[in-house]
Amino acid sequence: MSTGLIIAIVLIALIVIAAVLLVGRKGRQKRLDTRRDQAREIRREAESSRAQADRARAEADERAARARREEAAAREHATSADAQAREARERHVDAARKDPDTDEDEFAQSYDREHGLDRDEERDRGDEAGTRGDEAGDRGDKPSLKERLFGGRGKDDDEGRIHEEVRRERDRETGQVRREEVTNRRFED
Repeated sequence: MSTGLIIAIVLIALIVIAAVLLVGRKGRQKRLDTRRDQAREIRREAESSRAQADRARAEADERAARARREEAAAREHATSADAQAREARERHVDAARKDPDTDEDEFAQSYDREHGLDRDEERDRGDEAGTRGDEAGDRGDKPSLKERLFGGRGKDDDEGRIHEEVRRERDRETGQVRREEVTNRRFED
């Protein structure tokens, strides 16, 4: 074979190899562009999902805050209603205490039954009565509700006092007392 033919074959082979490499490179570039487009689309979807999640989280936080505010308001209303109920009961009991034809103990028990009060509420009222001071001197021989509930004073020990240690559990957000427990109660002269 002549050298011209060998050179022509080598040139044709080089051109074919260059064409194959060029086609391969373009195919690879096309595949990379397709993958980049897919990645961009996935990022857009992820960003949209993240934005929806942020909106949902903000809405959930808002609802939770609203629920906490409503719960605090409900607790406040319940506390107010309880205080009014206790005050009404105390007024009724005070009226029974002053009425010579009514037995204070029987009236208090019937009032509690009629209005669905339990012994815990009665004890709580007694605790509150203990914090208001001693009023037994105004009532003659009848013992006060505090004296009946906690035991207590007769005519001879006018100087004695009931001391209580109370543990209170408060709500962190509102500061309202959620639970109250008397841990120690003692009578001192």
